[in-house]
Amino acid sequence: MNEPKPPQCAVDLAAKKCVPCEGGVPRCSTVEAESQMAAIPDWRLTHDATRIRRDWKLADFRSAIKMINNVAALAEREQHHPDLHIEGYRRVWIEIFTHAVGGLSENDFILAAKIDAITPR
Repeated sequence: MNEPKPPQCAVDLAAKKCVPCEGGVPRCSTVEAESQMAAIPDWRLTHDATRIRRDWKLADFRSAIKMINNVAALAEREQHHPDLHIEGYRRVWIEIFTHAVGGLSENDFILAAKIDAITPR
């Protein structure tokens, strides 16, 4: 059985680039996903540890749209696209997973770390 990879820090993750995936990358085990969460503490595992999610409450609608647009531009550069949501005019939540593997891959943690670097705490 393969040993889980040691968790990476947020800086190391953010320095990486998402790799194109059509299903050829390994899916993270629950143990690997739980371990990696230390690097992105504002995120949480959802859907039986197959997705990660983070929520924000922004000042107003304009701030929420600006944030979504910034994340969308980042996602395009990385070619890894999260699910983006605005509710109640200023609540934003983002959910990430690798569709091609039906769960989490390293790309998801890379993108989450990069999103953390450009969004409010």
